[in-house]
Amino acid sequence: MPNENYITASCIISNQVVIKDNKLLFENKGTGPAAFLLSVYEHFGISYPKFYKMDNLSKLGWLAAELLLDKGFQKDKYDADAIGLVLSNKNSSLDTDIKYFETVKTIASPALFVYTLPNIVMGEICIRHQLKGENAFFIFDSFKPGFIQQYVQHLFDTGAVQACICGWVEIMDNAYKAVLYLVEKETGKNAVSFTEENINHIYQITNG
Repeated sequence: MPNENYITASCIISNQVVIKDNKLLFENKGTGPAAFLLSVYEHFGISYPKFYKMDNLSKLGWLAAELLLDKGFQKDKYDADAIGLVLSNKNSSLDTDIKYFETVKTIASPALFVYTLPNIVMGEICIRHQLKGENAFFIFDSFKPGFIQQYVQHLFDTGAVQACICGWVEIMDNAYKAVLYLVEKETGKNAVSFTEENINHIYQITNG
């Protein structure tokens, strides 16, 4: 019988707001994606120069992971190769692909080209937090909490991971949404069971 695991933290960046563990941390209405993501970075006093070079998809996922793991996650409890990362979205890296294609008409931009794969956001997160565990990026027509729950549960049951960052990181034009949650074997103060229903509840906290 599968062991029970728990969602010990969550972070949402969508519709010009940042929510962590169901609490509104920041909002900046009337801003587009690029300006909003920069305002989040500056508001939380993060110092990571490479942030400015990232595409918007990577900035979105990277910020969500940064805030998800801030103040609460005891990373030292785990080996680096025991922390997994499983993400998904709908449009892959298409938002950046289109921007790169536009530069090809004049001078192709190498800075954009390096971000024309959806899993680059995972690389940015792993570099920042020194994660070396199982990772996967799935493309779906819509958010699939059941699939992610089963896939990640299997990773836990087979001993592939002891903790896992999971979620949805999507951006296309002016629409963006990152929903990340941390799954661990041990429960905590605000933890909920790692079920499809609870995953979907977190996803539905904001619209869009």
